[in-house]
Amino acid sequence: MAVTGMREMQNKNVVIIGGGFAGSLAAAMLGRAGIDTALVDPHHEYPPDFRCEKLDGTQVAILQKTGLAEPILRAATWDRESWVARFGRVVDRRPGDQHGIFYTPLVNTVRGLIPGEVLRIAAKASEIATSDDLQRVTLSDGQEISARLVVLANGLNAGLRHKIGLTTEILSTCHSISIGFDVSPSRGQKFPFPALTYYADHPRDRAALITLFPIGTVMRANLFVYLDANDVWLKQFSASPREMLFELMPGLRKLMGDFEAGPIKIRPVDLYATRGYRRAGIVLIGDAFSTSCPAAGTGARKALTDVERLCNVHIPHWLATPGMDAEKIGAFYDDPVKRACDDFSLAKAYQLRTFSTDTGLPWRARRWAKFLAQSAVGGLRRLQARSRSSDFSTATRVEPSPK
Repeated sequence: MAVTGMREMQNKNVVIIGGGFAGSLAAAMLGRAGIDTALVDPHHEYPPDFRCEKLDGTQVAILQKTGLAEPILRAATWDRESWVARFGRVVDRRPGDQHGIFYTPLVNTVRGLIPGEVLRIAAKASEIATSDDLQRVTLSDGQEISARLVVLANGLNAGLRHKIGLTTEILSTCHSISIGFDVSPSRGQKFPFPALTYYADHPRDRAALITLFPIGTVMRANLFVYLDANDVWLKQFSASPREMLFELMPGLRKLMGDFEAGPIKIRPVDLYATRGYRRAGIVLIGDAFSTSCPAAGTGARKALTDVERLCNVHIPHWLATPGMDAEKIGAFYDDPVKRACDDFSLAKAYQLRTFSTDTGLPWRARRWAKFLAQSAVGGLRRLQARSRSSDFSTATRVEPSPK
């Protein structure tokens, strides 16, 4: 239960500012490890938000390391099998490794795993004063909290970072645009696929892909395009999603058939990185440190890696010795697992955009090579399935008894 109206100084080992996915996950892990922790967020329950809506196999593997995977995955929907298609042709039907869950239920599920020993304060952090030993956080309701470490996990809200002298470097303005909506087949039919990833046909369309996947009883669609945030196409899509989608990806019609679309959510994404983050007493995780491109599907992986490394490795080590100077904090930013994840996320963001939109011959060749490779893998998978089916039929055939 959140605590409000308190005026006495609270003293904690760790104060987490921001209760989204990364902040709530960190609070749950630290609380379960017996580390005296406070979580500061203005919302008792996380409000509706259009962000990460599924976890893939790589992300689930990292989630397993947090010790919280089982209850989180119970709240999600496993896709079981995912079709891959382009030009109206299904090239592969691969085993599913995606778990669909809307972002708000995801965060609130994680919050339900935070032990009661973690102090939860429904307020905003308005000021942070840091030093090599003790940090002080002033809240919007007048409370003050002292802690050995501040974990800044407040996502896209740069105001607090700027107050303490951190800067934001924009790497790519409106790098991609995510469009989310529910879909249901017309006339009470069913979609033929359990889940589907369909790649854009031509780079002139400035689209990467659409992915359709189940969340509970709903089929969810996430479409990723590379347009200006004010492009008229976005308004046209909001008004006529079915017509605009089939105009963008004509081959998709014969796979989906006619459908009805639910409310359209549109989210432009800037790629940015925070600078000047090597500070005593404070560590940044998730989008507070840097953003990723949703089209590349690395956002949850990046947040999970940050939290897992910070809470499993670095914070227990830091708290075991006096002080919290910048050199100690720097071990997290220099962590080879974190750095590899950050580098991969940024590289994939640029690579996917170029792969999807570049009209040059080398990138056209790469697109065809990927299409042919996916077709080959899909063909091999079908042959293996037929072979297994044939072997099973032979093994189970009952021979007639001799007369």
